[in-house]
Amino acid sequence: MFSFFLPKHVKHGLQFAKDARKILDYKRDLWSEATVAEFQREIDQLEAACKERDAKKIDDAAHTLNAICMANLPKVEDPAWRENCEVFLVAIVVALAVRTFFLQPFTIPTGSMQPTLNGILGHQTTEEPPNGLVRLWDMITHGRSWINVVAQDDESIAQIREVSWLYFFTYTRVDTDRGHTYWIHAPERTMTDRDGAFRLSSVRSYHRGEPIARGYVDTGDHVFVDKMSYQFRQPRRGDVFVFNTQNLPTIDRRHSTYNFEPNDPNEFDWPLLASIADQWHTHVNMAAPSQFYIKRLAGTPGDEMRIDTPRLFVNGKLADERPFQRVMSAQNGYQGYVFGDGNFMAPILRAADSPFTIPPKHYLALGDNSYHSSDSRDWGPVPQQNIMGRGLFVYWPFGPHWGFIR
Repeated sequence: MFSFFLPKHVKHGLQFAKDARKILDYKRDLWSEATVAEFQREIDQLEAACKERDAKKIDDAAHTLNAICMANLPKVEDPAWRENCEVFLVAIVVALAVRTFFLQPFTIPTGSMQPTLNGILGHQTTEEPPNGLVRLWDMITHGRSWINVVAQDDESIAQIREVSWLYFFTYTRVDTDRGHTYWIHAPERTMTDRDGAFRLSSVRSYHRGEPIARGYVDTGDHVFVDKMSYQFRQPRRGDVFVFNTQNLPTIDRRHSTYNFEPNDPNEFDWPLLASIADQWHTHVNMAAPSQFYIKRLAGTPGDEMRIDTPRLFVNGKLADERPFQRVMSAQNGYQGYVFGDGNFMAPILRAADSPFTIPPKHYLALGDNSYHSSDSRDWGPVPQQNIMGRGLFVYWPFGPHWGFIR
């Protein structure tokens, strides 16, 4: 009861005796009667020495008991390696559990949520990249990769394609008509986007020594997605949420020949979308692998949505949540909301006098960068079962967006 006041050597002796009794209980059925009796006798002697508080007797009894343990217990080969492997495996299991049920990392790939969240942005410069220390610091703090690709000959671009390495690193491979290959640490979309900074194209030609691509690429914001909140509450207007594109006619699912086969024709007005796809000679491959998108949740089931540029209306009233107010202010990088494009798949929100009522178990997704966002105005509302979670926290890079997402 008052072990706190016992001498250190007595406490160690009592703990050793206690651990030895646990070993004896585990091994009693496996050891011979003589071994069990010897083990029991040495434990009793250690406990007796502890009662006498004789340091020398305790030390002798402990050494004797330890020798018996070493003689009768199997030797563990490479205990340090085994322990490190166990710790490593436990860490992997815990990380997978967290990723599956609680938090999952996600990278913003495009600029549809700017300036709230940054996608992968390219910036062209005339100056050569800074020294190695500055580049390393930029990578750690801003997620910035510097690019300086210079033509080795008078040559033209023959092919541009994206290559993934080890499933984590994405490069753009540029092949020229002179047989040269250049590797750029950036996605192909960033390097070839006609509205981007670099605008690489196979019709471009370069003189020897001329920069093909010079500047830097800022990685998209890396966010943690909260996968627990929506288990206890319904998604709300104003949330930044992540969802998969299964059963949605997004851009990555469209091809040149029409063949529309939805998995669940009762889930949404698929015949209407099919007629539009047929009108535009578009093939929507619903069996294509789904991707993850991140948008602003603008409307919940039953809401009547309407856009009157630059304003967004919900159920006949101006959207009053702070995120929508920021977008409609058309300040600090925001431009307001714009009508759906005539080339979009879904015929919704295309004019100020054409409201859209969200069907049951669906949610309207809009990008904060409305002029450059493929969202529900393009491919319709998001089914409830597609929702993965709520965008919670920007954990990297350490820029102005670092912190909780608003």
